[in-house]
Amino acid sequence: MILVFTKFVICSLFIIFAGMKVAKYGDIIAEKTILGRALVGLLLLALVTSLPEVFCGISAVAIVGIPDLTLGDIFGSCIFNLLILGILDVLNKKEPFLYHASQSHIMSAGFFAALMGVVLVSILLSQQIGMIKIGWIDIYTLIILVLYFLIVRGIFQFEQSQKPPSEEEQYGAVSLKATLWKFSIASAIVIGAAMWLPKIGEEIAVMTGLANTFVGTLFLATTTSFPELVVTITAWRIGAKDMAIADILGSNLFDLLIIAIDDVFYLKGSFLSDVNPAHILTGIIAIMMTGVVIVGLTSNSSRKTFRVINWDALAIIGLFLTGVFFLYCLLGGG
Repeated sequence: MILVFTKFVICSLFIIFAGMKVAKYGDIIAEKTILGRALVGLLLLALVTSLPEVFCGISAVAIVGIPDLTLGDIFGSCIFNLLILGILDVLNKKEPFLYHASQSHIMSAGFFAALMGVVLVSILLSQQIGMIKIGWIDIYTLIILVLYFLIVRGIFQFEQSQKPPSEEEQYGAVSLKATLWKFSIASAIVIGAAMWLPKIGEEIAVMTGLANTFVGTLFLATTTSFPELVVTITAWRIGAKDMAIADILGSNLFDLLIIAIDDVFYLKGSFLSDVNPAHILTGIIAIMMTGVVIVGLTSNSSRKTFRVINWDALAIIGLFLTGVFFLYCLLGGG
C-alpha cells in the first residue's frame, strides 16, 4: 500500500515540476512566434496535456476492449477541465477569472459545444439505427476529424486577425531554439508521467475496492486531467490567463477528437454503439458548463458576486457536482 502511494506521489511531482516548465516555456514560445498565448494554449499545451487520454483510450479499446472506459475518461476529463476554471476563479482573488479574457475564447467554447452535440447525436443514432461505415470505421469518425481541423483552422485565422501588431517583450534575451528544446523535454516528462499515473491509479482502485466502479472511472478521468490542472494554474500564476483558458478549451476539443481516433482502433464494432447511453448525461453537463463559460466571458462585471467566488464559477462547480451525482445514480457504485 505504502509503495503504491509513494509511486503516486513521485509521479505527481514529476507532472507538477515538468508541467510548470511547460507553461513557462509555452509563454516564451507565444511571445517569440506568430502564435500568441491563446493559440499556444489551444494547440501546443492542449496537445501535451491531452495525450494521456489518447494513449489511455487506445489501450482501453484496442487491448482491453472496453469502449465505456475510454468514453467515460474523455467525457469525465471534459467536465473536470471546465471545473478547473471554477477553481481558478476561487484562486484569482482580485476579480472574476474570466473578466478581461480574450473574446476569442467564446469561439472555442462555442465550437466545443457544437462538436459535443455532434458526438451525442452520433451516440443516439449509432445505438438506435446504426451508422454508415467505411470499412470498419463509422462515418461520424470522419465527420469529427473534418470538423475538428476546420474548427482549429477557423480559430487560428481569427486569432491572427485579432492579434495586436506589437506586444511588450518579456523574454528578449531568451533563445527560441533553446526554449523549443526545453519545451519538448518538459512535455515528454509530463506525457510519460501522465501515462504512468492512471496505471498507479488503477492499483490504488484495486486495493481500495474501487476497481470497475463509477468512482474508479471518475478517478481515471481525474488523473488524466492532472496535467491540465498543473499547467493552467501555472499559466495563471505567470499572468498568462488567456493561455490557461485556451489550454482548457483546446484540451476539451482535442478530447473529442480522441473519440474518432479510438473508433479507428476499435475493431470489434461501432465504438459509440457499444457504450452506455448514460454518458450522454455527462456530455449534456459539459455543454451546460461550457454555456456558463461563454456567458462569463461576455460579462463586464469586474467584481465577484460572492466575494470569494463569482456566479459563473459557482454555477460551473454546481453543474459538475450535479452531473457527478446523477451519473452515479445512473451507473451505480458497483
